[in-house]
This record gives sequence, C-alpha cells and structure tokens, in this order.
Amino acid sequence: MHVPMNRRQFNALAGGALAAFGLGCRSNAEPLPSDGRLKARPHKGVRTTGAGRQALGIGRGRDALLQLPARPVEGPLPLLVFFHGATQAGAGMLRLIGPIADELGVAVLAPDSRESTWDAIRGQFGPDVAFVNKALDTVFAEVDVDPGRLAIGGFSDGATYALSLGLINGDLFPRVVAFSPGFVVGGALHGKAKFFVSHGTEDTILPIDQCSRVIVHRLRGDGYDVTFREFPGGHGVPPEIGREGLRWMLASAA
Repeated sequence: MHVPMNRRQFNALAGGALAAFGLGCRSNAEPLPSDGRLKARPHKGVRTTGAGRQALGIGRGRDALLQLPARPVEGPLPLLVFFHGATQAGAGMLRLIGPIADELGVAVLAPDSRESTWDAIRGQFGPDVAFVNKALDTVFAEVDVDPGRLAIGGFSDGATYALSLGLINGDLFPRVVAFSPGFVVGGALHGKAKFFVSHGTEDTILPIDQCSRVIVHRLRGDGYDVTFREFPGGHGVPPEIGREGLRWMLASAA
C-alpha cells in the first residue's frame, strides 16, 4: 500500500514535466541510477511453434511464464507483457487475464519480480528491468511477435511499473494497459505510447482521486492519448474491464 499525497504535495508536483517526477499516489524525487530502458526487440523470420503455457526457465524460484493462444494463429502474434501486484506472481496474473487473452488470440508474458514488488517502486530501476529484458529476448527468439501489437500492462504495483516502463520505452510498446495504478516513476521519454487506464471508484488501497485521476489528467495534459474507465468497485479487475482493455489493445493497433 502506498501513502497518498496531500494537496500541497500534489500542487508542488504540478509544475514539473512528466519525465521529471513521479505522479499519482507517491512522488519519486530522487534520480534513479538505471534508466529503465529495455533493449530487446522482436526478430524477423521467427516461426511460432508452441502453444499453451510454459515457464521460460530463466529464473531460480521466481521465473516468467509465457502463454500462447491455444488455437493456432496465422502470422505474427500480439503480445502483452503483464506485471503482477505487490507480493504476487505472474501465475496469478495469468489466472486473471489469461482466459481473456486466450479468447482474443493474445500471447501473454507474465514475469515475476525479483523481490516482493517491482524494483523502481522500491526505489530504483535495476534487476527487474534486466530480468524483463532477458525474458523478452527469450520470447522474441521463439515467437513471431507483431511489433505493432506489442503492449505492456499490469495490475496495482504492476500497473505502476507498466506505466513507468511504457513511457520510458514507448518506442518498443505502442500500447500500455494499466489496471488500478498508483503513480508513475519518472524517466527519459522515448516514443509516444497510447494508454488504457482503469480504476475502481471505491478503491481503498490506491484511491482513485489521488492515483488514476491524477495520472490520467497529467498524461492528457502532456499530449498522450488516454482511454480511462472508472468502474463501481474496489481494487481489482472486473472481467468486463479486463476484456475491454485487451480489446482496446488490439483495436488501437489497427
């Protein structure tokens, strides 16, 4: 759980550029030693041969899971890199979003954070960025991924991480899907992704007034294309919101 900003703290942030601050429930004024950049890129000439769910086998204990559509798909696949919330793991995210992704023909990469949550949320970009990059390298070598339908997303702390890496790596991820994020960790901007953000109006973990409403306002103010869905309910991803987010990912890439 993150401590919400008070009005004075938010007003102090409001004059800064998006790349220079953390916005939402918590600010991050200290410079981060790692820039959060991902170097992995989709490869040409790759043929997808697998199906279903598999562990990548690149981490001890905490690994990464890849889910490919159960039904064969012709041509390059859309891929969603999806981050879990604090104390969770990629397997839980596949239980949440996996059935919807399979229905829509979307491949999902669900990595585990190296510790209880994602590195930048704990203070700086570092080992998680390196692990995500390694996971992407592995997937790109084995799966024919459509670069135009490559998205990054997550829930709760994972949504915070997805927003942050999505802004920093907008030249890799054209789309960002954030379910109930808390804030954004600043960094140098590359590319210009589009954003889908959802949040429950009765969320007591990450209150919408101090989190997504702030984030969306600032993203739009900086010229980003944002689809924002508020829903009655708490800290979660209702099935209809999850389905809309993934359908948006596919439709907005058309």
